[in-house]
Amino acid sequence: MSEAFDQIPPNVQDHIKVIAKDFNMPETEDTLEAIAKGWLEKKDVFEQKIGEANMEDADSFEMNNESGALALTYSGSLINIGPLVDGGRKISYTSIGFRTEIPDSAERENANLSKDIAVDDIAEFSGGPVKSTSKLFKIAICPEDLSPEKQEENLSDLVTVIEEEFVEVNKTIIM
Repeated sequence: MSEAFDQIPPNVQDHIKVIAKDFNMPETEDTLEAIAKGWLEKKDVFEQKIGEANMEDADSFEMNNESGALALTYSGSLINIGPLVDGGRKISYTSIGFRTEIPDSAERENANLSKDIAVDDIAEFSGGPVKSTSKLFKIAICPEDLSPEKQEENLSDLVTVIEEEFVEVNKTIIM
């Protein structure tokens, strides 16, 4: 295919080919290359910011884990899973911003994961802002030594910074 597209894992390549139809852009090799370039930039931003926040990169996250977590989907969407407090979590979902059948963002208090989540699997929610997501590419877990309040604050700040950078990446994809 092309340079950026070839750098993406095959399972994500397949997903990008499917979602490219939802981007309201011509279905060409150039479109796939632009989406791939954007996806790689988002992956780099995500990895850099979770590293700066001292979050633990994980292959899975148990639904009863009391810590908060942040996940990046194959589509490049963000899922902010707040710490477990009084049996519920604040969960927010921010989409990649191009797909027409998915909300740009949604948030819900007192939501929960319906099951443990894992890389290469979807996240499902009970009472969540969305019912389920595309498959997860990365999961990062908050440090256990932080209070739930501090985890909430850190996750909120982190998501704001990542979202701002993702918006800038999206602008380059559209161009």
